[in-house]
Amino acid sequence: MILVTGVQGNLGGAVLAALRDRGAVAAGGSRTPSEGVRRLDFDDPASLDLTGVSVLVLVSAGYAEDDRVVARHAAVIDAAVRDGVGHVVYTSLTGAGDHLGFALAHRATERLLRASGLPHTVLRNGLYAELLGALPMWTGDGVETAFGDGAVAAVTRTDLAEVAAVVASDPARHAGRVYDLVGTPVTAADLARELGVPHTVVGLEEYRRRLLEETPGLLPFQPPMLLSIASAVRHGFLGEGGPDLEAVLGRPADHPLATAVAVASALRPAALV
Repeated sequence: MILVTGVQGNLGGAVLAALRDRGAVAAGGSRTPSEGVRRLDFDDPASLDLTGVSVLVLVSAGYAEDDRVVARHAAVIDAAVRDGVGHVVYTSLTGAGDHLGFALAHRATERLLRASGLPHTVLRNGLYAELLGALPMWTGDGVETAFGDGAVAAVTRTDLAEVAAVVASDPARHAGRVYDLVGTPVTAADLARELGVPHTVVGLEEYRRRLLEETPGLLPFQPPMLLSIASAVRHGFLGEGGPDLEAVLGRPADHPLATAVAVASALRPAALV
């Protein structure tokens, strides 16, 4: 059986759906289980029963400081070793993202996997096209970002989920591989053009101020993470594509711009519609 963690989240749920579309015997786990979803709470090692799991798709458990994320992943990997899981597929972060504020937890988890002796595959996911659409700030008659002229080789969540399903369905073929799953470079100016609005660039200092003072609901660790994305994009670290995504998919990847536009449009203030 294939087990996907975090299926109440967007990526985990999409991976489970993609596996079932392929006819795979797959189940889901979550810290907040529902009907047909088993309880897997990474903060409660006693809940991590992986008996009978042949392939574990470990969807990164972010949304916390690095020490907590790494501890969560370590607990799952320990359980996988204990319960005899045959292969782990881990959703990591693109190699170009080493400058990002959330890279450390991914690289530490990759190191834990190598040390575990478990057969595994690392999927180094590029930034989501959905995220690219959500980050611009609507203001006045257009959008503002701190991205400058930089591009993001973004990927749709659907494509990343399909890659995970392809790998989990035939893990032996992908054992030991590290795939860098980046897509077509897109700039904030491209996004604004499709939205039919002007794009204004703000500095990183101003962006930090807005995150801290004008963006309610952010957790304390999130502003530095978002600022690191803006700085990496602005300075040209996240804009290079690569061949792995389409090679594993076996087809052309979805263009990220359409997905980013759809997300940005849904966030457009009513006054600007």
